[in-house]
Amino acid sequence: MHLVLLTAWTVLWFMIVEPHGGFSWHYLRAGGALIYQGGDGTGGLNLYAHHPELQMGPISFLTAGLFNPFPEATGQFLAAALMSALGLVILVLAGRSAAHHFLGTGTNHQRLRQRVLIAGLAFIPMWIEVAVRFGHLDDVLALFFTALAVRSVTRGNAALTGAFLALAMDSKPTALAFVPLLLALPRHKWLKAGLWCAGLVAVAWLPFFIGDTQSFAAAKFAIPNHPASALRWLGVAAPETPGWDRPAQFALGLVLGGIAVWRGRWAAVVLLGANARIVLDPSVYTYYTASVLLGTLLWDVIGQRRLVPWWSWLALLILYGSVFAVPDDSARGLIRLAFVAVSTAYVLLWPVRERGGRGGPRGRRARRARNGPPAHEDEGPVVPEAAWPGARPEPPATTRWAGPPAVQ
Repeated sequence: MHLVLLTAWTVLWFMIVEPHGGFSWHYLRAGGALIYQGGDGTGGLNLYAHHPELQMGPISFLTAGLFNPFPEATGQFLAAALMSALGLVILVLAGRSAAHHFLGTGTNHQRLRQRVLIAGLAFIPMWIEVAVRFGHLDDVLALFFTALAVRSVTRGNAALTGAFLALAMDSKPTALAFVPLLLALPRHKWLKAGLWCAGLVAVAWLPFFIGDTQSFAAAKFAIPNHPASALRWLGVAAPETPGWDRPAQFALGLVLGGIAVWRGRWAAVVLLGANARIVLDPSVYTYYTASVLLGTLLWDVIGQRRLVPWWSWLALLILYGSVFAVPDDSARGLIRLAFVAVSTAYVLLWPVRERGGRGGPRGRRARRARNGPPAHEDEGPVVPEAAWPGARPEPPATTRWAGPPAVQ
């Protein structure tokens, strides 16, 4: 039922936004035509050298080009419909990831579905913003592949985790901030995951830089420094993107994500990476908030067990609501900065218990063998994951990885 309600919610927002959507789709359409046809020598492997304004990854252009054989309006509509559907898939992936991660901890899956529903009601409007209103296929694919990487992390699959993170970066370079998810795997799997990730990134990007060394110009493309950006509150008054800004975004996201994994709060990696982007980005497009909402979704359903996923709704109301409720540019910049500071401090520093309390997964299994399953007054009766529609039987808990540590 929660998926039926979320589907109806998605269709409603799609119908409202689609007639006025596709604000940036022409970039994807043009890039899709250039990467396949080559044009007058300014496309193909010369794409980024001659069009540095096209800041999307090659996977995004290859995918966008599949819609070009249709009439422009039809192709845009089909792309928007597909991107909207991927938002629902992300919600399913988040729920499945949480269900798999909390197996053996007495988690009530009915309450988990409720958390996915409540967080999803906040997530969908921002997803429609990026997918339909702006038509940013690159952001959509990057976030979709990141959600798949999270699912692979909970299953302990090193190859798929590395591959999906690579595909995210091949869709949009800003996904580099999510790479610390690799560290949530067991230490002995880091090398395998890292090799898969680095290899697929090289396969996608190196041909462009080898084919035309001027492709590095795309990394220097500058955009205006908007008065409502948090960057202004940090003392950066330059009219355009400072040269250090993009590297600083990546570095901050990687450092914060690494600290989150070290602190046992890997479910916050995506939120912290998105925070690093919006606090240091000179622009303030509303579709940026979609990555934050994916981060809060993952934190709310995997990182903690509260019934009400209040971080998802706080992000929606503060970051998106302030665009309409606060007319002053400077005040909106301060609000963005405050949200990043508070949410980052909370997920990294707020006292929490690790999943299952003392003793870890092995200790919990030993206690259950001696005393039976623990009682969880706040969780209610346990509904096994096998009861989820389409769920596959799980192997015995003693034969599978218990997953990276989470928090409650």
